[in-house]
Amino acid sequence: MSATIVYHRARPLMEAELGDELVTLDVDAGHCYGFNAVATSVWRLLEQPCSAATIQRALMEEYDVAPDQCGQELGALIADLTARGLIRAEATLVPDGPTV
Repeated sequence: MSATIVYHRARPLMEAELGDELVTLDVDAGHCYGFNAVATSVWRLLEQPCSAATIQRALMEEYDVAPDQCGQELGALIADLTARGLIRAEATLVPDGPTV
């Protein structure tokens, strides 16, 4: 078994779609957030816990972006969402691959 980091939404937010963007409201904190199309895609993926690698693969399938650029921008978005308390990171154990 090895540990991997998964991300998930920290709490539910009220949401309204505006085209391919999303506006969210944290009622408890009184904060409103606007997500562009990419951040909206990430937010949708985070309905279930998933790793940064899983999110990156999904984004690369959805958008025409180089792996390095996608990884850097995703890392910045994850850091921002974490700093704002919108998502949390947790270590989880996953089975190691098959041994030969």
